[in-house]
Amino acid sequence: MRVPTRKSEILAASKQQEEDLHMTPAAIERMKRDLARLLETERPEMIKEVQRTAEMGDFSENFAYQQAKHALRRINTRIMTLEDKIKRAIPITKSDGDVVALGATVVVESDGREQTFEIVGPSETNPTRGRISHLSPLGRALIGRRVGESVMLETGKSFLIRELR
Repeated sequence: MRVPTRKSEILAASKQQEEDLHMTPAAIERMKRDLARLLETERPEMIKEVQRTAEMGDFSENFAYQQAKHALRRINTRIMTLEDKIKRAIPITKSDGDVVALGATVVVESDGREQTFEIVGPSETNPTRGRISHLSPLGRALIGRRVGESVMLETGKSFLIRELR
C-alpha cells in the first residue's frame, strides 16, 4: 500500500532540489541567531499560550486555541526550514585569485560609469546595494573572467572588468 503524499510535500521536495544554498558566513550566522531565538523564546511562549487557551474548554469552538495552534505550527515550520537550510548551506569564501568567483567584489565599467558588484548566492541578492546572484545573467557572464576582460550580455550591453577585490 502506498503512503499518501500531500501536494505541499511534493512541492517542498522539488523546491529543495532546485534551491541554490550558497550563502555568505554572515547570512548563515543570521539564520543561526534566528533559529536560536525561535527555539529559546518564541516557541516556548507559544507552547504556553496553546496550553493556556486549551484550558478554556471546547476545542472545536475555541478560536483563541485554534489561533495559538496555528501560530505554533508556523513557528515549528520556520524552525524546520531554518535547520534544513543551515544544514545544507554552502559557505561562500572570499576569492584571493585574479579570477572572478562567487564571493568576489567586482568593479566594472559600462557606458562610462563604474559600478561595484558583489557576487553572492540567490538568497542574498540586492541589486540596489550591488549584490547580484552568480545565477543572474551578469553574474554568469562575470564568473571565470579576469581583470581587463570585457563581457557582453545578450542585451548588447558590455561591461569591462576594472578591478577585483
